Amino acid sequence: MAARAKTFLLCHGAWSGGWAWKKMHPLMAQAGHHLVAPTYTGLGERAHLANAAIDLETHIQDILNVIAFEDLRDIVLLGHSYGGMVATGIADRARERVTQLIYLDAFVPRDGQSLFDLNEAGRVPMRKAAASGDGYRIPPNPPPPDTPQADLDWLNARRINMPLKCFETKLRLDRGEPAMPRSYIYCTRIPPGDVFGQFAKRTKNEDGWRYFELDASHAPNVTAPEALMGVLNEIVA
Repeated sequence: MAARAKTFLLCHGAWSGGWAWKKMHPLMAQAGHHLVAPTYTGLGERAHLANAAIDLETHIQDILNVIAFEDLRDIVLLGHSYGGMVATGIADRARERVTQLIYLDAFVPRDGQSLFDLNEAGRVPMRKAAASGDGYRIPPNPPPPDTPQADLDWLNARRINMPLKCFETKLRLDRGEPAMPRSYIYCTRIPPGDVFGQFAKRTKNEDGWRYFELDASHAPNVTAPEALMGVLNEIVA
C-alpha cells in the first residue's frame, strides 16, 4: 500500500472550500493516500479576507504557496469545477512538482481563456447578480438537485459568495498545455445547460487524455464519495 500512496492536492470549486471535501479524507486515508484540501482566499474559513481585488491569480498563488510551504512533491493535482482553472495554472507554474493532473467535472482552459469564455451563458446573469449585491461577488449556484437534505443544509450554511474577477481573469500559461498525464472525470447526471459536456467531448477525443465517467451529479465529493474514490484509485493505480 505504502508504495502506491499518493498526495492529492485539491483545487476546489467556486463558492466552496476545502471543508466540502470532509467525506473524502477518511476514504483517502483508507486507500493509503493523503488529501491536502486548502481553501482559497475569500472563501470558507478565509471568508473574512474577501475583497474586490481577488481574482484567479490570487487563488493560483494560494495553492502555489501551499506547495512551497508544505514542500509537496509528486503531487496528484485534482481540480473540481472552477478548480480546473486554478489547477491548470498550478500545473504550468509548478510543473516539476506535479506528476498527474485530474479534472473532476471541471473547466479545462487553454492559454488566454477565462471561465466566462468557457461559460458564456453564465456571464450576463452572474454579472447582474454581482451588481445587485455588493458589486463584486456572485451568490452561489444551487447544489445539484439530488443532494440529500442533510447535505444541503450543511452546504448552504457554508457556501460563500464568489469574487466576480475569478471568473473574468484570463489564464496565463507560460509553458503551453500541461505536459503531465491528464485525466478527465465527467459526471453524467447532467443538469440543464450542461457546461462540462464540452470538456468531456474534448478530452475523450484529444491525445494525451484518459477519460472517465462517473454516475453522479456535479459534487460527487458530497453525494457519491465512495464512487468518486473508486475512480480516483483507478486513475492513480
